Amino acid sequence: MTQEELFKVLVAHCKEYGFIFPSSEIYDGLAAVYDYGQMGVQLKNNIKDYWWEAMTRLNENIVGIDSCVFMHPKTWVASGHVAAFNDPLIDNKDSKKRYRADVLIEDYLAKIEEKIDKEVAKGRKRFGDAFDEAQFRATNPNVLREKAKYDEVHGRYLKAEEANDLGEYKQIILDCGIVCPISGTANWTDVRQFNLMFSTSLSNTGATDDKIYLRPETAQGIFVEYLNVQKTGRMKIPFGIAQIGKAFRNEIVARQFIFRMREFEQMEMEFFCKPGTEMEWFAKWKENRMKWHVNLGMGEENYRFHDHEKLAHYANAATDIEFNFPFGFKELEGIHSRTDFDLGNHQKLSGKKIQYFDPETGESYVPYCVETSIGVDRMTLAVLSHAYTVEKLENGEERVVMKIPAPLAPVKVAVLPLVKKDGLPEIAQKVVDELKYDFSYQYDEKDSIGKRYRRQDAIGTPFCVTIDHDTVSDGTVTVRDRDTMAQERVKIEDLRALIDKKVSLTNLLRNL
Repeated sequence: MTQEELFKVLVAHCKEYGFIFPSSEIYDGLAAVYDYGQMGVQLKNNIKDYWWEAMTRLNENIVGIDSCVFMHPKTWVASGHVAAFNDPLIDNKDSKKRYRADVLIEDYLAKIEEKIDKEVAKGRKRFGDAFDEAQFRATNPNVLREKAKYDEVHGRYLKAEEANDLGEYKQIILDCGIVCPISGTANWTDVRQFNLMFSTSLSNTGATDDKIYLRPETAQGIFVEYLNVQKTGRMKIPFGIAQIGKAFRNEIVARQFIFRMREFEQMEMEFFCKPGTEMEWFAKWKENRMKWHVNLGMGEENYRFHDHEKLAHYANAATDIEFNFPFGFKELEGIHSRTDFDLGNHQKLSGKKIQYFDPETGESYVPYCVETSIGVDRMTLAVLSHAYTVEKLENGEERVVMKIPAPLAPVKVAVLPLVKKDGLPEIAQKVVDELKYDFSYQYDEKDSIGKRYRRQDAIGTPFCVTIDHDTVSDGTVTVRDRDTMAQERVKIEDLRALIDKKVSLTNLLRNL
């Protein structure tokens, strides 16, 4: 099964088992808009809880807020979004489909990297333990040829990006023979800029001065509330403000399931510090955030940093934490040193003094800021794509199991009476009454025990507790582990401690 095929299977699985549905599907759906089902919303909430508690509970100098989606339109002038929040777009005249020109070029470069990686993999297989990857990359003619092609296109792309040269974007696309995946042709229009913000009116008059925007990021809500939080919380520099909330971008190239959507959710933290110390904090937050991800146990090899070659207008340093999605390494979280750009611009445009008075030095200054920003939906996709596993069993059958990190699993425990008679359902209900205050659970008495195990595997439930006839006499139950399928007999009164050890969010946080 190719990675593309695997991704299609994952999308189908998410719908079948109540994780994610296409929005408004009864009306043929809405492009790049998705609803979270009963399993998906719980998974998403667990991810948000993990982030929120790691930020606000484990850091005494970080507090949380919840700002509005609607903000004064001058906010987006100060932030630079009105003037500069654009994507370079190109249309294929035959398919009538619209694409981001930069994404087309980046996908082309990614394919070259894939060719190089395949050559390296062949070399590793051929030479075994004697394989020297550095020497192979430096001498293999196929690798060198592809590397030269990559460097030439990449160099042109960076210059075009730096100069905002839309004509060069199109020329690169033409020179590289990049075609529309729908029509298969290179019959392209010119490249033009398109602002990504959704606009609406604050009143019903439709007047020009009623125009406001749906926020394209949650960060500005933090910046405009900086003074209120700092003063009411008696916060001392350095300190941070965290927020989880919806954001909206009119993405033309909305694709890859929930990876890029028009309505999405962000978890952002702005960390305010003294000018001159921002690079020290930038390095610390890089380390902190990578540790948060790796702590989930999804494989350190599936993460990497990617430093930005071209910095945004507000940044003096930026890096991405990339995750190995089914479609390759892509951005999962951004860490940016935003300098005093945001607070400084809001101070200028509002005419309000936005500064911090340092009682120890007696000086006042506009703080610098280091930002960590992660998409809830991308994080959900990372968890789901890594969790989806097809295992061959000893009897030749297959099982599909979602190996979701246990503290994030939507359902922590399933309670299953072996049969619907002999008093077993009644005992099972007592077990439910013991566990329901501590863990999300499902009670299931329909079908054979094997089928019920498979249903729980498919939604990622870490533990299944089976009540059988021995339970009546000795008060023990069978506990089945999702990942290993190992079973053990446990006294009912010991269930809570056994389950909690593996699924507790608190224990996960302790490892940080």
